Amino acid sequence: MPGGASELARRLARDAEAVCRYYLSNGRRQGRYWIVGDVRNTPGRSMYVRLSGPDSGSGAAGHWTDAASAEHGDLLDVIRESCSFTDFRDVAEEARRFLRLQRTEPRRTPKTIIRTPVPAGSPEAAQRLFAVSQPIRRTLVETYLCNRGIKAVHDVGALRFHPRCHYRPDDTSPTETWPAMIAAVTDLADCVTGAHRTWLAPDGFGKAPVDTPRRAMGGLRGNAVRFGAADDVLAAGEGIETMLSLRYALPAMAMAAALSANHLAALLLPPTLRRLYIARDNDAAGDAAAMTLTERAHADGIEAIIWSPRRGDFNEDLRALGVDSLRAALRGQLAPQDRARFMLFAEAGAV
Repeated sequence: MPGGASELARRLARDAEAVCRYYLSNGRRQGRYWIVGDVRNTPGRSMYVRLSGPDSGSGAAGHWTDAASAEHGDLLDVIRESCSFTDFRDVAEEARRFLRLQRTEPRRTPKTIIRTPVPAGSPEAAQRLFAVSQPIRRTLVETYLCNRGIKAVHDVGALRFHPRCHYRPDDTSPTETWPAMIAAVTDLADCVTGAHRTWLAPDGFGKAPVDTPRRAMGGLRGNAVRFGAADDVLAAGEGIETMLSLRYALPAMAMAAALSANHLAALLLPPTLRRLYIARDNDAAGDAAAMTLTERAHADGIEAIIWSPRRGDFNEDLRALGVDSLRAALRGQLAPQDRARFMLFAEAGAV
């Protein structure tokens, strides 16, 4: 295993049941084991995970075996398979994120669960919402994104699914529940500061029939929903679907969705950044946000390049033209030194 993996696996094993409830939500506890269909969270009974035992060796907590397929592994393998990760770096980042959230959540006692109330709409409330949601694999979130033309999602750790997310039209109306896509809003240190909710139709084909199917909570200003770890190059825009469309076309480039034009203009930029691509929406607010962020980037010595869609935004372009046409359009808007770096990976069939 890569460096640090053994220690991450041991830390996860100390909360083995919490890991299973989160990533293998279609299973259930039975004695000293968590029983589920397979490591990809399929309902069933052929895979069992040890919930207690020594830190290592035979019978260690967190070790699992699938009696049907003879597969076996530890809880890092559970995270990799249930989240559809292929790069260990993504697995490790997701494991660390889960362990951080577990420290903010109350622990079980033998008789009760102690839960300290937090203010509605606060960063703490956003963290709890994200923590109780589940990976998007084989959920309505995948259906919704595919219906938006996004047929492959990379670095999905920022997205979760909640089957019954509360929705209240106004202060005088009763609370409803709808399935929802939950997105983590994080700061530059990768700490969850907020959450964005997109309530979905029960079949996943479109948004829920409510007045405001998108709402954000927590600390948003300067932060973003992030796909991939930014180093010297980053693409930033407003909407989640917009940035996922670009990520589908250029899977090797880190992306950030600031959630609105005003928040895009105020986005905090990584200190290592050297070039910023700004994916503007094709309207007056998008123009203003792109210009403001360009000026801020230049003041910090960062090259800024504005990407312009042919239609209202890049998700509209993806749905109307397809991913190959979108990628071809982006090729002409990339800096020459980035064409080989990002285009060759995309055109090799990585998406």
